[in-house]
Amino acid sequence: MRILSIDYGTKRTGLAVTDPLKLIASGLTTVDTPQLLPFLEKYTAEEAVEAFVIGLPKRLNNEDSAVEADIQQLLTKLKERFPTIKIHRYDERFTSKIAFQTMIDSGLKKKQRQNKALIDEISATLILQDFLNLAN
Repeated sequence: MRILSIDYGTKRTGLAVTDPLKLIASGLTTVDTPQLLPFLEKYTAEEAVEAFVIGLPKRLNNEDSAVEADIQQLLTKLKERFPTIKIHRYDERFTSKIAFQTMIDSGLKKKQRQNKALIDEISATLILQDFLNLAN
């Protein structure tokens, strides 16, 4: 069984997944947000997913960010379509900045760092790895 994380965005959504032993988070892909639910249906039909970890976007003052209303709608749809899969929320503050810094530190060229889909996928991976670290 795997855990899948979702870094939700209004245009694109980054996804990451654990190995079957739930030790390591790896980037899975980035999908156009309108294609998120069909992607998840196909993925969960092929892979056993125990839980979703969905980023909880907060502002510095701890208020919900604007995208939280959209995430609440997504949560409702996930509970309807995947009633046996647990859903966890995880504070995602700074993950995009950390993802961008990770890209710099790993030596990616400027053009590669402008790939917003890659930033979303790395962000989902960071959310999932932090979640795993806290769970263990």
